Amino acid sequence: MKLPLEKTLILVKPDGVQRGLVGAILGRFEQVGLKIVALRVVHPTRDQAERHYPNTPEWIEGMGQKTLQSYKENGVDPMAEVGTADARKIGEMVKQWNIEYLSSGPVVACVLEGYHAIQVVRKMCGHTLPLAAAPGTIRGDYSTASPILANAFRHAIHNLIHASSTPEEAEHEIAHWFPDGGIVSYKRPDEAAMY
Repeated sequence: MKLPLEKTLILVKPDGVQRGLVGAILGRFEQVGLKIVALRVVHPTRDQAERHYPNTPEWIEGMGQKTLQSYKENGVDPMAEVGTADARKIGEMVKQWNIEYLSSGPVVACVLEGYHAIQVVRKMCGHTLPLAAAPGTIRGDYSTASPILANAFRHAIHNLIHASSTPEEAEHEIAHWFPDGGIVSYKRPDEAAMY
């Protein structure tokens, strides 16, 4: 039986690039046997950053709900902090902060290929909220950012990296960040030993 290789997209976000963590982050993925099959540095426009996100009502509402949950867990009054307790309105604020964040500086877009690539990459990145990310994960090792801090500073959570969460999302994001293709195929010498 031939198992299919998966492709997934990661973005080393502006904070990761500015902190000089690109090599350390990419090296982790190579060490577990994933292959870099496309790579580019780009300073996204606002429009390009906005089109990266799903922007569905469910996605926006979900971001607002996560923020409200974080406020509740930390005893923060959303009305006092951001002027509303409406999940949709908070989600819209967070969406704008995410767009500003992603377009604030260069990002490194990378397509990784390997067996179970989507699941492996997500696990290695750690929880989306760095404060909740386990030690040993990228976010857990390099950040302590949280929604409370981000909202206090009125910006997105600086969480270093984005990783596609589903095959459909990976397909959309790879096409978005690599519209002209440029994905290569090759064999690593250690593949036989790894698998």
